Amino acid sequence: MENQTVEEVNDSATPSSDAESHFHFTVQSNKRSKRDIAWRHVSLSHDEFGKNIYTCDYCKNVFRGGGIFRMKQHLAGIKGSVKSCFKVPRDVKFEMLRALGHKVSGGVGIVKMETEDASSSKNAAPKTSLGKRNTSCISDNRRSCFQQGIQDPSQPSIKSIWHSKERIHDADLAIALWLYDAGIPLSVVNSPYFPIAMSKIAAMGNGYKGPSSHAMRVSLLADAKQSVNLIVDSYRERWSEIGCTIMSDGWRDSQQRPLINFLVYCSKGISFIKSVDASDIESNAEDLCNLFAEIVETVGCSNIVHFVTENGANYKAAGSLLEERYPMICWSPCSTHCINLILKDISELDDVADLITLASQVTVFIYNHKWSLNWLRKRDGWTEIIQPGATRFDTSFIALNSLHEQVTEKQLS
Repeated sequence: MENQTVEEVNDSATPSSDAESHFHFTVQSNKRSKRDIAWRHVSLSHDEFGKNIYTCDYCKNVFRGGGIFRMKQHLAGIKGSVKSCFKVPRDVKFEMLRALGHKVSGGVGIVKMETEDASSSKNAAPKTSLGKRNTSCISDNRRSCFQQGIQDPSQPSIKSIWHSKERIHDADLAIALWLYDAGIPLSVVNSPYFPIAMSKIAAMGNGYKGPSSHAMRVSLLADAKQSVNLIVDSYRERWSEIGCTIMSDGWRDSQQRPLINFLVYCSKGISFIKSVDASDIESNAEDLCNLFAEIVETVGCSNIVHFVTENGANYKAAGSLLEERYPMICWSPCSTHCINLILKDISELDDVADLITLASQVTVFIYNHKWSLNWLRKRDGWTEIIQPGATRFDTSFIALNSLHEQVTEKQLS
């Protein structure tokens, strides 16, 4: 009986064939799971309850649950279900993308998912390279093309970020040669619309040739005008809410015609209304008042609180008539024009006029003699002297200040 008990205990201590096979299968399954390529970049640990904890070897982020598949999405940079790794090497990222069934063309990161989601309906919005819908294509028809460019939420592709320096230099050189050949001012690259245009061209990919000259003159010009009209319409809503100021700017063109530009200012921005040739009405206060009244009716008399013009006698008289016709509008002369007239009166004083004459003679002597000009230009701290001009009265004082700075720097040296 005692022997029997020992034998039974020994039999119970020895695992059965079914248990042994189950244990062997579990070990083999763990070994197969460890063969996943993601385990080379992920560390596995357990918490106090025995649950798996996955740690990325690059960014050291910790994930609980989800398995190795979730870690592959983390390393591949696929957004949506898990946070992307920002320190993973590029080759590892491409390896994870291929393991997840993505197609990486040329090894530079143009990712295309070969799933049923890629074949969407024709009416659906287009998708980006990662399969997400491009929300910039689902926009209100009233939005202008400029607003679409500035608020475009689409992100640059991986390919555009990881281009080699040689390819980037070739693209920059092609743009520079185009600007040089066409004689376009190089300051155009500082335009806020330049990076928007570059991003739109890059998004088109290979084969895009740009608009034709006919489209630039006709259809695209009409679309741009419509976009500007929409922006001005948005300003008009602000005019009715808080009011606006009408500003008139008088100037003369190359043919000495007196032109007046009318602009509307509000807290949201400045918009141009129209330019008028005032050759026949400039000297008549009544005709000027009628012109101002026409601008007031165009903008809306209830929206205007201030009207600014030049400080001439005819403009003063026209401003008084305008206030009588529209009591709710306040007229005032341009402060810049008033300062210009003050400087004109100061420059006509005897002492100041004599000083300006001497400064003009010194400036003319320097610039008419090469030896003096070349000698001065080789001196440290030399700056060009601004010559007095007859167009702006403050030019004389700027020239005097320039000469004073030259003398002061010479004394200090």
